[in-house]
Amino acid sequence: MNKIRLFFLLRKNVKLSNKRNVMFEANQYGKLFGYIMVAILSIEFIALGTFFGWLAAKESTPEMVFFIIPFILLLDFGMRFATQQTPMMLVKPYLLTPISKYSAIECFLIQQLLDSGNFVWMTLFLPYTFIVWCGGISGWVAFGMLCLLHLMVLVNSQWYLLVRTLVNQHMLWWLLPAAFYGSLIVPFLVLSDSQLDAVFDFLGDNFADYAFSWWTFGIFAVLFAILFAINRRMQMRLIYDEISKREKSKLKHVSEFKALNRFGQIGEYLKLEIKSTMRNKAIRGRFIQGVCFITFFSLAIAFLDIYRTSFERNFFCLYCFLFFGSVNLTKVMCPEGNYIDLLMVHEENILTLLRAKYYYYCGVLLLPFLITLIPVFMGKFSLIMVLAYLFTVTGPIYLLLFQMAIYNKQTLPLNEKLTGKNQMENKWQIIVSMTTMFAPIIIIRLLQLVFSADVAYWILFITGIAVTLTEPYWLRNIYRRMMVRRYENLEGFHSTR
Repeated sequence: MNKIRLFFLLRKNVKLSNKRNVMFEANQYGKLFGYIMVAILSIEFIALGTFFGWLAAKESTPEMVFFIIPFILLLDFGMRFATQQTPMMLVKPYLLTPISKYSAIECFLIQQLLDSGNFVWMTLFLPYTFIVWCGGISGWVAFGMLCLLHLMVLVNSQWYLLVRTLVNQHMLWWLLPAAFYGSLIVPFLVLSDSQLDAVFDFLGDNFADYAFSWWTFGIFAVLFAILFAINRRMQMRLIYDEISKREKSKLKHVSEFKALNRFGQIGEYLKLEIKSTMRNKAIRGRFIQGVCFITFFSLAIAFLDIYRTSFERNFFCLYCFLFFGSVNLTKVMCPEGNYIDLLMVHEENILTLLRAKYYYYCGVLLLPFLITLIPVFMGKFSLIMVLAYLFTVTGPIYLLLFQMAIYNKQTLPLNEKLTGKNQMENKWQIIVSMTTMFAPIIIIRLLQLVFSADVAYWILFITGIAVTLTEPYWLRNIYRRMMVRRYENLEGFHSTR
């Protein structure tokens, strides 16, 4: 079987696998939301491409797009982290087949290059090249410019895949993209306007002639080949390491958390949550990412003159407390799907587990609370604002997020980050995530239209305290509704292990 036939066969198998997935119907709603977001972005990109194309044609500088391409690629890199997973999980079923494993890896890497997400930027590049073509450049030059821009996006996709794979292995690899993109962003933060103008003049005078040339095309073609070869070799090695469960370190100390023994069964489940965060790569990675995210934006707001509007500061203050719940509690009970049968042995076992989870995620919020005190001391946040969003999360938002325990029925792998099952969102996870993210901001904005800002925060604070104190009642209600659906959920957990 040649590689072309193998490519189409594997592509067909992936489509059939997705259709047979127990969550296929629910995932269709998630795809619908994704298509809506892509459509909105495409409209904005078309407008930007038209504007920059008109400006380049007017100034007779068709190479203008290459001066903004670094920031386009930075945005593309960030969007991929939010929407795109590594393709390594697709290779796992073929490791014992007689086909070449490297051929399978190559097919899946090429499939990623042909993914529709790589062509979204054409909604920006096509209007730009069309307008500069109408402005005087030849058709072949415009076509070559379009090919070069798309090649840059493909190189960025391979760079993303390399970084994503490395950070899945160790969080210190985040220093690699931080150093690379920091070199692009830091000058805008530390240089004055006159110094920035001097830098842009220097780049324009010395590199404008090379921005769009055969030299540039050749450099990116070689860079693409190098990154493709690195990904091909590295990801195959990591897959074998994970499939064979090869351990890279030995466990030297086991914490018993004896202080939690006084809380009985709830204390045991609290130990389970803490140890899951410490030991499981997927959960630990999300926790560390959250701490880095909250610290970065809190320091940026505290010491830099950014995010000055009321909406921006309210949104980031809320998201600092919402992050841990939004990435973990939307899939509450999914990790427990690996051993859900054991939790059904004793009466109200799951209710105790839910309470332990609630107490744990309330306790975790102490960390973002301490971090957000930095903007409070710098006068960027008010204390009542921070407390209002803290108790909004422990109250109404956690009330909404814990509802997902009723509807979630897809087992979430704990450690297999590369080859584990693809965890696509179902319709309720999307709806709940969007509601918890934007509903508090809309409510606070409406309250501020009627009352002063402090009064609005006090209303949010009191409401959050009231819902938090009624936790025993609404958690028991969630437990009862879970038990009504227990057989349906058990079937889903068993089917997706």
